[in-house]
Amino acid sequence: RYCRLRSWNTLFVCGTDEYGTATETRALAEGLSPQELCDRYHAVHADIYAWFRISFDCFGRTTTPQQTRIAQDIFQRLLERGFLLQDTLEQLRCESCGRYLADRFVEGTCPFCGYPEARGDQCDKCGKLINAVELKNPQCKVCRGIPVVTPTQHLFLDLPKLEGRLEAWLERSWAAGDWTANARHITRTWLRDGLKPRCITRDLTWGTPVPLDGFRDKVFYVWFDAPLGYLSITANYTDQWERWWKNPQQ
Repeated sequence: RYCRLRSWNTLFVCGTDEYGTATETRALAEGLSPQELCDRYHAVHADIYAWFRISFDCFGRTTTPQQTRIAQDIFQRLLERGFLLQDTLEQLRCESCGRYLADRFVEGTCPFCGYPEARGDQCDKCGKLINAVELKNPQCKVCRGIPVVTPTQHLFLDLPKLEGRLEAWLERSWAAGDWTANARHITRTWLRDGLKPRCITRDLTWGTPVPLDGFRDKVFYVWFDAPLGYLSITANYTDQWERWWKNPQQ
């Protein structure tokens, strides 16, 4: 509102981040499809923001054709430029359900503190991050069957290849910008420890499809997909969206 009062050209967008395992597990608990769940809660969120008179130009969502198009386009550009690599991950698979178990679809005993209801990504008692295959006595949350460790192929963003370029950009940005001390510290820590390849795919059905042979039964990991919602929501608002997001001179 301040920017608008100053007559600055202003765009204010937000939306609901709708893909990922949190949606799938909640939909399962409520007896709904993931789409039905997202439709319900998108309306709830939109009503709350309207009640607070928060003046978004567009309050959108990530489950749109524009989101799919933009995410897949960025993926293809990364692929063409050699910034992706393939590797094998060991994952828990439930043979009864016929699916690999994403982190929130598996529970077991925490390998660190012994808490018996730890999730496949984190223990809520001791707070430690967990790789699902490290869980003791793992169980599928859907059928309570015992999953087995199975190898599966995934795609990774080759962050080490970008490390030198990123470091040079950060030095320029730190010199010219107004970074907080905390932001500088966290970023320096990442670089000090060395960037690692980061997985961008998951064995799920609820998400943006991966447009590559051999991976078409997978979707993009929500961390790769969700930030692009700002772009796709802008694209749903105006066909001039690239003037907002691809305009480094302004």
